[in-house]
Amino acid sequence: METLVAMFGFALITAFTPGPNNTMLMISGANWGLRPSIPHMLGISIGFPLMVFAVGIGLGGVFVTYPILHDVLKYLAFAYLLYLAWGLARAGRHDASGERVGKPMSFVAAALFQWVNPKAWMMAVGAMALYVPAGADVLRATLLLVVVFAITALPSTIVWCLFGTGIARFLDSDRRVSVFNAAMAILLVVSMVPTLV
Repeated sequence: METLVAMFGFALITAFTPGPNNTMLMISGANWGLRPSIPHMLGISIGFPLMVFAVGIGLGGVFVTYPILHDVLKYLAFAYLLYLAWGLARAGRHDASGERVGKPMSFVAAALFQWVNPKAWMMAVGAMALYVPAGADVLRATLLLVVVFAITALPSTIVWCLFGTGIARFLDSDRRVSVFNAAMAILLVVSMVPTLV
């Protein structure tokens, strides 16, 4: 029981603290609202627990055996995040016809993003190291972690998206939208810099 409580504590803290997923959800909520952002939220809420499962059944060991893969993933992730940040910085404004520029991230894109999200890797590998001791039933412990992360992921995504919808009230002009999106895109990129060191 103590281990389960500790798992939930770890999952809640890591799920609700700022990171690439939460920043992008806040931007999505601010630009498009809660309902259009549901596929994005579900992509994270399902994609991350699936990633935890994959790490638990052995993918994490591949990175231990071949550390160069970790470096390659790190730089690919940073390049992809730069691309996403560029798109996010330009999103939300209105074009000449009055339509909003851009669209929320899709379910598949959000689920796949977990594989290049450094915070997601830290959470998955960290959870496995902390809560799956040597000699434990790896499959059972991994499945328990998957359930815990699945339970905590959806509320976190909803809260961050709602935070964005709350901010949207102050984004009453294309200029304010542009400034907000650019600032969030810069923060997204800056949040990745420590992972490159």
